[in-house]
Amino acid sequence: MSVNDMNAINSKAGAEKRTLESAIHTMHAEIDDMLHGAKNSEEKAKKAMVDAARLADELRAEQDHTDQQVKGKRAMESQLGEMEQRLAEASDSAMRGGRNAMAKLEGRIRELETELGSIQSRTGDNLKSHQKAERKVKELAFQGDEDRKNQDRMSELATKLQQKIKTYKKQIEEAEEIAALNLAKFRKAQQDLEETEERAKMAEGQLSGIRQSRGGSVY
Repeated sequence: MSVNDMNAINSKAGAEKRTLESAIHTMHAEIDDMLHGAKNSEEKAKKAMVDAARLADELRAEQDHTDQQVKGKRAMESQLGEMEQRLAEASDSAMRGGRNAMAKLEGRIRELETELGSIQSRTGDNLKSHQKAERKVKELAFQGDEDRKNQDRMSELATKLQQKIKTYKKQIEEAEEIAALNLAKFRKAQQDLEETEERAKMAEGQLSGIRQSRGGSVY
């Protein structure tokens, strides 16, 4: 074999060597990029897990708050039921008492009218008895007014309780809306985490393939 042939072979081998070195350099750069991407994916996955845990804690806190609001609502509904029952009983009692008092009052007035007819024909002592009877009538009328005032006060109390219940219902609805929004955020974070994990797995698979390919080229 001549010197020229040897030089040609060496030149060709040198060119192939440079080509292989360039390919290996490119492959190293690609591997570095893949490792960097895998590291970024891992960091994103860790951050997503932290965010998901935080959202889960917030969701549990909101659920606890909602449970407390629901318990408070039930307690208020129970108290309202008791107050409504008491109000109904008091109203019924007041109405019965008022009717009885009015009936007694009317009967007493009739008695007093009859007695007054007799008193007018009697002495001054009978006039004093008549004045005493009039005071009794006034006392009964005053008691009737007091009964009506008590009934009005109880009606006002029932109205205030209904307003409070409306306020509590509104607060519970707002808490339920907040809990629903946090649940949606948690599900979105969970979905992002799953997607990040999937991309990380794909990156690891590609990296493993590159490593195997690199190992095969070395041998």
